[in-house]
Amino acid sequence: MSKGFYKNRRLKSFLFLSACFLVTIIPHVYNIRGFFYFILTLSLVIAFYGFIVISRNFKRNNIANTYSSGVINKDLPLLDILVAARDEENVIERLVERLFNLDYPKNKLNIYIIDDGSSDKTPLILDRLSRQFEKLKVVSRSPSAGGGKSGALNYALKFTHGEWLLVLDADAQLKQDSLIRLFSFVEEGDWSAVQLRKSVTNVSKNFLTSCQSMEMAMDAIFQYGRLSVARVAELRGNGELIKKDTLLACGSFNEDTVTDDLDLSLRLLLSNSRIGILWDPPVMEEAVENLNALLAQRQRWAEGGLQRFFDYGDQLFTNKIDYLQKFDLTYFFILQYALPIISIFDLVISIALLDSPIYWPISLTAFVLSGIAFWYGASCKSEVPVLQKGNLLMTFVSIFYLSHWFLVIPWVTIKMSIFPKKILWRKTLHTGV
Repeated sequence: MSKGFYKNRRLKSFLFLSACFLVTIIPHVYNIRGFFYFILTLSLVIAFYGFIVISRNFKRNNIANTYSSGVINKDLPLLDILVAARDEENVIERLVERLFNLDYPKNKLNIYIIDDGSSDKTPLILDRLSRQFEKLKVVSRSPSAGGGKSGALNYALKFTHGEWLLVLDADAQLKQDSLIRLFSFVEEGDWSAVQLRKSVTNVSKNFLTSCQSMEMAMDAIFQYGRLSVARVAELRGNGELIKKDTLLACGSFNEDTVTDDLDLSLRLLLSNSRIGILWDPPVMEEAVENLNALLAQRQRWAEGGLQRFFDYGDQLFTNKIDYLQKFDLTYFFILQYALPIISIFDLVISIALLDSPIYWPISLTAFVLSGIAFWYGASCKSEVPVLQKGNLLMTFVSIFYLSHWFLVIPWVTIKMSIFPKKILWRKTLHTGV
């Protein structure tokens, strides 16, 4: 991608930041008649659509997943599992052993581990495992190959032969019958891609891991609801299944973004490819265990989330998607990216001018909706409990935890507006514990 494109991202980041500032300061400087009632009305609209999205999960929660009996071995497609691994000595052996124990015809399953320039013992472990498991395919890249996780996955694509691709992280854990049930779900829904609900393995480790577990459940609640209402869903990087032909038609994995999953999700939507969300069985992974790792991870997610809207935003106003999908994308863009910036500006300007905050009803509505989704996601039927003991107090604590986004989003947007971006794969450390 050209340097001009990066400058274009910087310009769009600056314009977005400026627009949020103007939206915030104008009501403070000019006494706009009836503006507060407009904010209250907007809050009601946000609450109404949010409740609709969450409520679509009620039917799903009352129906047990039966995705297992509809597919028999002769109907199962050829599947390639792709894992991009860099410095994963703590978890890679466990992953490979578990993948080869999954219930799936051995002649229809290929497992590709991409050693993406590891500097630890990962290459040695993979060399030993490749002798132990004949069908394990190890693909190696140099540390300077570039493109991050997307580059590693694209490099491995040339070796694949399957009809479907399943992308996993090195710390992923699947239930033994996950693949069989996954394709039963695919057959029933005729999906072009499927995202497994993400769940946390180290949920009881500490406060942060418990909150991340509830956050993942909340995310799945909104994901399933958005899919049911507006046919909008997103991939989450780990546990994403996609048809190879569909992926190639969309241009493969984007090597010029820090979140290939979010970028691909938007391209799939623009190409009218359907993404399904499967609640159970989930894909399990490690949550980060300290604040520094959490903030680093969330900055990458925030930057990638903004990048996709800056890159493809103009196409969202075309006829490639319908009006309900445009509304849904606008709704969640405002809540996820614009609201945190506006709220921080609103607070700072209120203090500076000795004025009252204006946009607090929208922020309050967003936190209430998140709290409901937190609580409901933690209490839903699940093969892997979201919490060891779900309770109302933990829900309130998790809502407070969610406020970190109101610091991360403004900070990332400011950085994107000022500094040129180098695409780096800032991987999450996996301990294997």
